[in-house]
Amino acid sequence: MQLLAVPMASSGGGGITLLLPLILIVGMIWFMSRTQKKQRQRQADTVAALTPGTKVITTSGLVGIVEETDDDYVTLEISEGVLVQVVKAAIGRVIPDEDAAADEVEAPVAADEAPAATTATTTVVTDEADDAAKVDVPDAGKAGEKADGKVQDAPKLPPTHTEN
Repeated sequence: MQLLAVPMASSGGGGITLLLPLILIVGMIWFMSRTQKKQRQRQADTVAALTPGTKVITTSGLVGIVEETDDDYVTLEISEGVLVQVVKAAIGRVIPDEDAAADEVEAPVAADEAPAATTATTTVVTDEADDAAKVDVPDAGKAGEKADGKVQDAPKLPPTHTEN
């Protein structure tokens, strides 16, 4: 009797299947760190652009106008005559001026660019009798009952408190 050594069937590609999750984890960490780096750079640009008169909101929600900037601190006027000194890193965002935003929204339109629909006018004449006929007045039936006889559920309000 002769014994033959037969190799066992392998799944093939064992190294790649073990390496793929590691590559995915490293890729996720790299992507997240890149996003955080961009966010830190945006915050640094915002803080560097602070000038007196700029309206800002701090990370804690305090709204004020920049009065003075130092290397590490910003002095904000939160109310008339009330000054507060905060760390530059506490500046969350800059509030745009209303005047600049209004100028962008209300851009003047030249006469050549006026839409054709605004140049034509239409006069509509209505009769009060026609308007009264269009109004849907429900029948004076039971409360919660529609004109076609179907019963409508009354709206339910959520409970205002819970009982123990």
